[in-house]
Amino acid sequence: MEDDSEPEQSSWAYLPDVCLRHVFHWLDDRDRSRAALVCKKWSCAMQSGSLWRCRTITFYGQPSRARTLEFQSALWYTKKFGKYLKHLEIKLSNPYNTPFIKKFQVIMRGLLSHLSKCNSHLVSLSIKYLELDCLIWKNVVRAQFIKNLAAFLKKMSNQLDYLNLKGARITLEEGCELLNSLSSLTNRSFISEINIEDFFSLHLSVYSSALFHQTMSKFHSLTILTFNYNCISDELLDILREHSSHSLCTLNIKCHIHDPHGQVVSGMSWANLAKRAPKLNVNFFFERVMKHDHLARILLVEIPVRSISLRSCYFSDPDWTMRPTLTNLLPAYWHGLQKLTLELNNDHELLDNELLQLILSCKRLLFLKVWAFLSVSFMERLLQNRAERKCILTTIKVRIYTAQDDSTEEERLLADIYRKFKYLIDSELNYFVITYPMV
Repeated sequence: MEDDSEPEQSSWAYLPDVCLRHVFHWLDDRDRSRAALVCKKWSCAMQSGSLWRCRTITFYGQPSRARTLEFQSALWYTKKFGKYLKHLEIKLSNPYNTPFIKKFQVIMRGLLSHLSKCNSHLVSLSIKYLELDCLIWKNVVRAQFIKNLAAFLKKMSNQLDYLNLKGARITLEEGCELLNSLSSLTNRSFISEINIEDFFSLHLSVYSSALFHQTMSKFHSLTILTFNYNCISDELLDILREHSSHSLCTLNIKCHIHDPHGQVVSGMSWANLAKRAPKLNVNFFFERVMKHDHLARILLVEIPVRSISLRSCYFSDPDWTMRPTLTNLLPAYWHGLQKLTLELNNDHELLDNELLQLILSCKRLLFLKVWAFLSVSFMERLLQNRAERKCILTTIKVRIYTAQDDSTEEERLLADIYRKFKYLIDSELNYFVITYPMV
């Protein structure tokens, strides 16, 4: 006897489209293409614009068949679903020669041209670490790429809200050309977030450029600005105060040893900006700028500092001492400092007492990361003060440098300290502490 009943269908066949789209959201391109072949319903669900709003395209410098296929697939999907894109990230991974860069430039020209014609939703664009000052970028290719990118930014200027060109490393004129593209239609831009950290080539004194000041005066609604200290001047702070004080919330400022940072910026300019922008928080990131006189010229008491990161990157200078910075400069931010990162090669001075006193004086400090020569007893004192509510730290990450080959004894002491404060660490802290031999 034949069974005329229809075969039982999987529960997947009855899954609502909204649930399907949620599942498909987590698939990569290859799995999405396979899923679209399962049935008509899945194929239709795969066409939903919500699945194609975010896209990361990676251009791999080292060629391989698998990477080439992934690259072609990503490009094909971007062109097919480019009209839905809201967030686009371009990654250039380990470019290795001029022919590869030429290919990258040609493909980007086509990609940007296609998006400028079909897309009206893009609000976020990130193209990081282009490093256009490298020799593999020949002048003609470099000029063409900047021209194409500038044209794209001009076309998208009315809708872009976020632009990240970190690590572009271009000349002052090229950089201002790209930034001016965002305001070329109306002579003003209302983009809210820009990341131009390491945007300009090394050694440029951007702070003295009238062209840069003129360019920055066209931005009227900045909320977050990430850039290098070699861009800071009284003129720039006045421009931010005049045009973006109503919206400005965050300045992320990197100061690198190879960037000029000898300019004089007045505390009054910072004070005027902070007064007009009451929501402003400033985050400083110092790379190998460690000497007290250099830091004192930058870290003025009028700045509303929320976060400070000081990294010596393992370099040691016998003439440098950290103590004046811990005792004289950083305590000025006791009322606002929330995050402190110190990566120091302080093998010639012990800073336990000064660091602990700084932590206890900063009443809003939540995050502490320290890589330095410290005694293990520092951790016990810190945790004891935390247990007594003398500080409010929620994250403690410490790497205790030691000059000893064998750190077994220090590790044993740290284990004892952990057991003593286990109740506190497990319930209230994000805690990670180790010893690290520096020999």
